[in-house]
Amino acid sequence: MKRNFLLLILFFISYCGFSQDMVNGVVMNAADDRPIERVHIVNLNQVKGTITNEEGEFELQATVNDTLYFSYLGFRSIKVRVTNDWLKYGNVKVKMTELGIALEEVVLSPVTLTGYLEIDAKNIPIYENYRYSISGLNTGYEGGDNSPNAVSRVLGSIFNPADVLHNIFGQRPKQMRKLRKMKEEEEIRQLLQNKYDRETLTALLQVEKAEINEILLRCNYSEDFMKTANDLQILDAISGCYEEFKVLQKR
Repeated sequence: MKRNFLLLILFFISYCGFSQDMVNGVVMNAADDRPIERVHIVNLNQVKGTITNEEGEFELQATVNDTLYFSYLGFRSIKVRVTNDWLKYGNVKVKMTELGIALEEVVLSPVTLTGYLEIDAKNIPIYENYRYSISGLNTGYEGGDNSPNAVSRVLGSIFNPADVLHNIFGQRPKQMRKLRKMKEEEEIRQLLQNKYDRETLTALLQVEKAEINEILLRCNYSEDFMKTANDLQILDAISGCYEEFKVLQKR
């Protein structure tokens, strides 16, 4: 009898240890209280993500004091802290404010095609950003049309490959360790694939946009890449650079 009682206690403790708290609610437009579908929600602490359904409803794994990041195109992104009352009563209404977006005039320069392959091939602009690597260093270098000093960067890194990366990654190991979780979470990957504003990345990694550009420059990515890449490509680039940094640290 005593043995069965102890087994029951152990089962209860293990169940509590593996059970996860969930928060739920509905996301609405602050202007008219209409539900917003496909809002991306990310738990910045646990690096978990989800999206709202047609009724604006969501459910996400979270614990007390976790911060949830709400993001949707055309609306101001917001952060909401998880409280005990939210976990206890659930079904919280989160209201997002619409942004007024003024679009700048875009001038298009069409490529005139003649129908002759040799002539048309010369008129079409080509952007070549090659990624170079040095055997033994596990470090990549992107030249590109806007990086004429790519060769000097490569040669310079042979003599001092880790100092620059250490100044960037060594000061924020916790944030950088989130990179692997971010890459494994499918909802977050889908969110980043359609974004170019770096807002979700700055919230997850707790860095400024300027610091992201600095990281990519130090890891020898071209300005062309930084201007055209989506947030998922930026995430993969930073992650690859961080993995290279860890290898260099071990050596």
